[in-house]
Amino acid sequence: MSWIKGLLINFQFFTSIPIPISLPMDKAHLEKAIQTFPLLGLVQGGIYAFIVFALSEWTPFSSLAIAFIVWLACIIITGGIHLDGWMDASDAFFSYQEKEKRLEIMSDPRTGAFGVLSVIILLAGKFFFIYEIIIMQTPQSYFLIALIPFFGKMVMGVLLLKGKTAKKSGLGTLFKGAANKWTLTVYPLFLLLLLIFTGIVFSNAFLGMLVFIVVSSLILTLLIKKTISWFGGTTGDVLGASVEGTELLLWMTLWLLHYFAMG
Repeated sequence: MSWIKGLLINFQFFTSIPIPISLPMDKAHLEKAIQTFPLLGLVQGGIYAFIVFALSEWTPFSSLAIAFIVWLACIIITGGIHLDGWMDASDAFFSYQEKEKRLEIMSDPRTGAFGVLSVIILLAGKFFFIYEIIIMQTPQSYFLIALIPFFGKMVMGVLLLKGKTAKKSGLGTLFKGAANKWTLTVYPLFLLLLLIFTGIVFSNAFLGMLVFIVVSSLILTLLIKKTISWFGGTTGDVLGASVEGTELLLWMTLWLLHYFAMG
């Protein structure tokens, strides 16, 4: 039951899907929330994949129209919470200030020019990749689309617990304080189960799954090292930016796979 409540906490915090119940915010349930980050991503990805399948198979909509609807769903379902982190982190990063000043910039509720430009590039890039993937889609495309938010949330969870915390307060600190050294042990289990499932049910997508693991691992390694020099560690905004950045690069990876491995 605590796992279900942890997942529902994630829906309340990280999506716009209404969960009209009061949930406990003690350490035990927040730890379960961290452990179910990837499951939240899998639900989101499943929604995106279903939209692509349903609109492609059951409607006369063009590839452009389907891409726009999927792109819009990515924004609406998350409520733009991670986009806010992306903009704040971009403003701080491109200020080229010292780490302490960058933290101040991220705390400023106003959005600067770099934040606006970066979110335009992010959203434009995501739309482009989604559009071309839909044009070239194959049966395994749906499964790999569903995995993109799964890996995005997994990167966020590992970065949260393995990265240094830059602030003593905030959403990231709240979640991290509920974790222990065993919290992330469930993530390898998720990966193992997905690999087995992929090998049995979606064997044609197995290569794509392996590529996603490699790309996500490289992104995570870079972030763990660089967030300290960039911002002094992680914050809620940095974690949100990590989700958006990881998902964008995985959309790009899937786009490239369609050209070179799934054609």
